[in-house]
Amino acid sequence: MSVTRVVVVEDAARMPDLLGSGDGVLREVEKAFPAVDIMVRGNRITLSGDEDDVAAAAGAVEELRDVLGAGVPLTPDVARESVRMLRSTGASGRAASSVGTATEVAERPAGVLSRSILSTRGRTIRPKTQGQAAYVHAMDSHTITFGIGPAGTGKTYLAMAQAVAALQSKRVNRIVLTRPAVEAGERLGFLPGSLSEKIDPYLRPLYDALHDMVDPESIPRLMEAGTIEVAPLAYMRGRTLNDAFVILDEAQNTTREQMKMFLTRLGFGTTMVVTGDVTQVDLPGGTKSGLRAASEILTGVEDIAFCHLNADDVVRHRLVSDIITAYAENDERTQGRARPTGQKRRFEREERQ
Repeated sequence: MSVTRVVVVEDAARMPDLLGSGDGVLREVEKAFPAVDIMVRGNRITLSGDEDDVAAAAGAVEELRDVLGAGVPLTPDVARESVRMLRSTGASGRAASSVGTATEVAERPAGVLSRSILSTRGRTIRPKTQGQAAYVHAMDSHTITFGIGPAGTGKTYLAMAQAVAALQSKRVNRIVLTRPAVEAGERLGFLPGSLSEKIDPYLRPLYDALHDMVDPESIPRLMEAGTIEVAPLAYMRGRTLNDAFVILDEAQNTTREQMKMFLTRLGFGTTMVVTGDVTQVDLPGGTKSGLRAASEILTGVEDIAFCHLNADDVVRHRLVSDIITAYAENDERTQGRARPTGQKRRFEREERQ
């Protein structure tokens, strides 16, 4: 049955913000509900079409109005994620998602996208997807959190924002950032300079995120005082880390022994976050990733959360999500197939073709 529904925006001055630059936000709603005719006149948005489609589209518009009212600037990406979240939560607007050993209730987009982690240098850092919001919640409520997912899902960036927020609120006395120095095609010996200069490129992503959140001029002073420490994973051995926020990045490149060594550095008043992507392991052939081993061994342990992010949580260029999805689909298709080992096997495959 065809119906018409009108959404009224009480503050007409906010209409340009709701529609987006060049009506980009409205276009995303139109793409999501192609069967619904949408017409804008003044502060009234009229939607016509099938009853169920109109109800869903109107709900999306009203949710975007609430997101805007919560102080979140609307962009096509925000609109796209809001619609996706509403669809995933279903008609009731609430859905269960697994985080660690607990079951969390998913919030509506306005609640997720307006949650502030850190306000710094004139901007506010917020989770941008439902998966990121669950990840942030896990870091708030667990002593050890594993953030596992592909590139661009904000694993390291959100962990860094949590760490800086904890330091500013004096919940911790220092931040410790570490990652394994494992080559991804290059060899350390071929890099110029001293050992510390050779290791520096592996730690650069952590410095980059830190510079986004802390006044760059204050970083040398904080590092000299030991308030912020950036070091290779090997430097963690034999230490006990108390009253600290500790982040282990690129954890897929740890061995089982290194991961155990790192996790047992946990001291009183300390929060640990371990991030990594199990599809990008650079360890020598045959070496099992410590991140993969930890997910098998520690799942179900109280106060340890495992958050699995996916292509829907990518906040880089839209194409990154498509690339990740394409590779995942290819991996599924090729899983279980015999892979060529050497020239002879390759020739045999060519002959069969």
